[in-house]
Amino acid sequence: MLTVNRVYDLLLREYGPQHWWPGRTDFEVAIGAILTQSVSWKNVESAIRTLRGERLLHPRRLHALGARELAPLIRPTGYFNQKAKKLLNFLDWFRGYGYSFAKAAGADTAILREELLAVNGIGPETADSILLYAMGRKVFVVDAYTRRVFTRLGILLGSESYDAIQRMFHARFRGGVPEYNEYHALIVNHGKEVCRKRPLCGRCRLARACPSRVSESDPAASITRTAG
Repeated sequence: MLTVNRVYDLLLREYGPQHWWPGRTDFEVAIGAILTQSVSWKNVESAIRTLRGERLLHPRRLHALGARELAPLIRPTGYFNQKAKKLLNFLDWFRGYGYSFAKAAGADTAILREELLAVNGIGPETADSILLYAMGRKVFVVDAYTRRVFTRLGILLGSESYDAIQRMFHARFRGGVPEYNEYHALIVNHGKEVCRKRPLCGRCRLARACPSRVSESDPAASITRTAG
């Protein structure tokens, strides 16, 4: 069976560095992490371009808007009325640190995570994305691609909780913050390009050691393997 470290090595060799998360500032990265909930990144990029064009990618300026003013600016991200409220809730929290991630540098990661999870509209994946990508904290981000890829590889059962999967990576993966960053991006890319709901096993670098690999000439097997 492949180990989490071996999977990282193989994916990095296959795809190369991903240069993720895109964003000109840490604040922009955090905003993107909230806006990307349930939508493709292209839609998020469109909304961020609009905010940048309006010179609103500054926490104080953005926080000065009401939800009704903000919502139309982020319309491409879907659920824009809800996301406007989520952004403002996040900014309420961010104000407590003077709108500066640098001022949160001395805070314990576990406390920051607890605070972010207490913000209405921010769940574990979004909180951990902000911690890892915007704040440089050693926190592994788990998403649907992580669960799919590692369940198919037999490393996960598939029924584990978010926190249980995260603890597994924290215990087994040898990397630091840059590698946590890279690994999550590689998993997302692999899940989108190859290990899809209907997997393209013939193109998979991990297929030889994958107990769930299927022949792409056998559609019935592919459907069975990708249930869920």
